[in-house]
Amino acid sequence: MSVLNIILTVLLFISGLLCIALVLMHSGKGTGVSDMIASSMYNANSGSGVWEKNLDRLTIISATIFGVCVLVMAITFPTGTIGL
Repeated sequence: MSVLNIILTVLLFISGLLCIALVLMHSGKGTGVSDMIASSMYNANSGSGVWEKNLDRLTIISATIFGVCVLVMAITFPTGTIGL
């Protein structure tokens, strides 16, 4: 496995975990997991609109990094070398 594939694999795992965490931090419509996790972060006086906008941007960036890593790995990953 080349150095590029190792870097992409690490970046894939980090961006995947970051995507999961950021999606769970979004405010939901009901009393779901996001409300339990982020209830202390959202306050009417703290400007949650700006917080949501930045959270949206971070989620899009991490999802884009995840997608690009998957595409590049699909092209460059050597076939038949897993487990060797």
